[in-house]
Amino acid sequence: IDSIMALVKWRNYGFFDKELVKNPGEDSAFDVLKDINMTVCASGRGQMVFGDSDGFVHLLQRDLSVTSFRAYQCRVSHLAQFKLQNVVVTIGEDDERGPVVKIWNVEKSTKVGDPLLNRQIPLSTDGKHVQPSVVAIHENDVHSHLAVGFCDGHVVLFKDILKETRFFRGTQSQQIHQDKDLVTGLAFHSPKASGSPGAILYVTTSSGVFSYYISRGRRNVLDEIGCDIDCCVLSDESADCQFVMGRSEAVHFYDVEDKGPCFGLEGGKSVLHWFKSFLVIVYLDTRQRAPSGKTVHQLTVYDIRNKYVAYSAPFPDVQAVLSEWGALYVVSGQDRKLFRLEEKSVNNKLEILFKKNQYEMAISLARNQRYDKDGLVDIFRQYGDHLYAKGDHDGAIKQYVKTIKSLEPSYVIRRFLDAQRIHNLTTYLEALHEQSLATTDHTTLLLNCYTKLKNVDKMEGFIKSGKGFSFDVETAIKVCRQAGEQYYDYALFLAEKNQQHDWYMRIEIEDVGNYERALNYIARLEFTEAENNLKKYGKALVNELPVATTNLLKQLCTGAWKRFPTERVLKAKPEEFVHIYVQQKSQLLEFLEHMVKAEPDSSSLVYNTLLELYLHREKTEKLEVAGERERRAERALELLKSPNATFNIDQALILAQMHDFRAGILHLYEKARLYRQILQYYMDQNEYDHVIETCNDHGKKEPNLWILALSYFARKEEDCKDYIAGVLAHIEKKALMPPLMVVQTLAHNSTCTLAVVKDFITRKLKEESEQIAKDQDLIKKYREDTERMKREIEQLKTSAKVFQPTKCHSCTNPIDLPAVHFLCGHSYHQACLEVAESETECPLCVEKNREVLDLIRAQEQTTGLHEDFHTELERKKTDRSEE
Repeated sequence: IDSIMALVKWRNYGFFDKELVKNPGEDSAFDVLKDINMTVCASGRGQMVFGDSDGFVHLLQRDLSVTSFRAYQCRVSHLAQFKLQNVVVTIGEDDERGPVVKIWNVEKSTKVGDPLLNRQIPLSTDGKHVQPSVVAIHENDVHSHLAVGFCDGHVVLFKDILKETRFFRGTQSQQIHQDKDLVTGLAFHSPKASGSPGAILYVTTSSGVFSYYISRGRRNVLDEIGCDIDCCVLSDESADCQFVMGRSEAVHFYDVEDKGPCFGLEGGKSVLHWFKSFLVIVYLDTRQRAPSGKTVHQLTVYDIRNKYVAYSAPFPDVQAVLSEWGALYVVSGQDRKLFRLEEKSVNNKLEILFKKNQYEMAISLARNQRYDKDGLVDIFRQYGDHLYAKGDHDGAIKQYVKTIKSLEPSYVIRRFLDAQRIHNLTTYLEALHEQSLATTDHTTLLLNCYTKLKNVDKMEGFIKSGKGFSFDVETAIKVCRQAGEQYYDYALFLAEKNQQHDWYMRIEIEDVGNYERALNYIARLEFTEAENNLKKYGKALVNELPVATTNLLKQLCTGAWKRFPTERVLKAKPEEFVHIYVQQKSQLLEFLEHMVKAEPDSSSLVYNTLLELYLHREKTEKLEVAGERERRAERALELLKSPNATFNIDQALILAQMHDFRAGILHLYEKARLYRQILQYYMDQNEYDHVIETCNDHGKKEPNLWILALSYFARKEEDCKDYIAGVLAHIEKKALMPPLMVVQTLAHNSTCTLAVVKDFITRKLKEESEQIAKDQDLIKKYREDTERMKREIEQLKTSAKVFQPTKCHSCTNPIDLPAVHFLCGHSYHQACLEVAESETECPLCVEKNREVLDLIRAQEQTTGLHEDFHTELERKKTDRSEE
């Protein structure tokens, strides 16, 4: 910006408090500087450094203690203080040799307590004494440079002056600038950006401004006008580290390559100083004079970025402006009083601005001071309230938008619920959605605002344009649905775009009534979503589009549903869709028939339902086509006989019984091996031949069928002698009943005579007589064997057993010693016995002995069973007698 920015009534806010520095513990002004004939000063590393005309350097600490040492025999002309190291650079004269640079290490001291002199650098060359006019220093982690400007217009650069050498070598100096005019200012700047060219030196003379790249030696002419001594300064990072030069008509800013902005701050300037983000200018106030006739200066502190005066006040004869300990210090008057200018806290500054309704300035100030987020939000809120009270609703809503994320939205919304301000409310709600902070209520309110404003374009932009709005989709769908037919398309668009399949189907079916489009939408979905929506809305779709819906279900349940290449092959369970065919029996029959053909391993519910449909239709519907009833009965029976059918037998049997499906009942009885139920079915139907046939077919698997048949015929009062005779023949053949029980069973039949069972009873009694005779002969034999065994045992107990075998009973060779003899009379070689299973048992008798032992153990175990049987029998008799 080359044009001058005129100073148009920059406001003065008084952001600094002026305070006279006093002696510690006293109420009187600090007077140590009064006795110092100050010539130069410096600050920046926790202390103030003053040089006087007598060659002394004075160090002022924060506690206002002062230490002094002699640096030169004559006056100290220049001072500079490093910030990274506690090192002070002075320029002065000791004798006729001319000016000398001395570098003092303040942290180290000599024997007398003075700072250690690290290095001396003579400034005179070839016997020429040219007085320096200005000095500047530069330091970083690697280098430490010193630049000295002279009255004859040249500038000398001394590199790495803090190296540990006692004397400076001439080869380390470099004349970097040569001009005919007085050098009035020097300043170093070291850019921190990566790839920067290194340190830069700004040079001002009475007729120009220049910049030098130290490492490259390149020079830039920035301006052809100069300034006086002390009227230039380097700003800090808040002003992009620009070089600032002050002239009577304006203040100019420069960067390393070119001229920057210029501010029309008119007035004769004696000092420019930079403090934090403020430019401090000391003006010569020609309008005022001190009572003693001395000069009066006007010290003004500017905030260049925000364009306001932070402080301005007159000071008599300003001799120095210093920055130290977080405050601005001014040395003023002939008595060199020290004043402290303390910057007010941010909160105090904001209070001042709020009282003056300077909210924009307050916001800028808070941002520059890195005010916390909550503090900034409160300023925005107050600014918004101020504009709202003035009636500037558009401006107010802009401020309220900045409070989003911190201020409760309801605070703003309540203020703009009036119909006349609905467009402002819309702006705020849109901002909420853009920042993804809207709730469902906010979405509802915004869409209602669009509908009330009848702003279809904004509605469409909000929903369809994808401008980054974030909102609750379900809420938006609800609002569009409730807004009426005009907005159904928006609701459908949102539902489809955001895969809200349930909402899409609900609107399409319940509101729009477009069943075909709804079915096509399901056809495009992936398997799981299609399955869920068909379960939920299948009934309505089947009623309106029975054939198309059934065809879609066939795909879903047979693995033919694959809408995406990466989708796995899945199959739905057809039984889960039976309920949707409540009013479409014919389509359900078609669907289930297709399923049992395509998927024979379908669930039992599918087969049971299909069977029920066959039986239900076969019995209740009027069948006009000849033979249709028989064909459906055949299909039902085929279904029951199908080897792949997985129906539930119990449920299928109930269905068959409910519909009196004879063939199905008998088939299911036989499949379930319920032979007694088959017999009972024929008995209930009084089909005598089928009763006998059932006993013949299944009597081997279930012998008791003949007993049940005998009981059945015995209860009949009809003449069933032939059937009874046939049954008795099988009972006798298989010995199923004792004669007494047969007689008791037939005793209930009044038509059955003794002749019917005469032959049966005669044969049975003869068989039993023969069996009794056999048992008696066996008893006699056992008694004789027992007596014989007793005699043998007694003989063994009372007399010796003589063994006279001649051969081994194992190998049949002549017996010889060693031999083993058993009481049973068998003898063996000992070697032959060792290969037997046991050496303690006779190999020939061991099997027989084990059989006898097993029989004895079995008899011992059954002894208790007989006792239990008789005990239980007695208990039953007692229970019956009590009854």
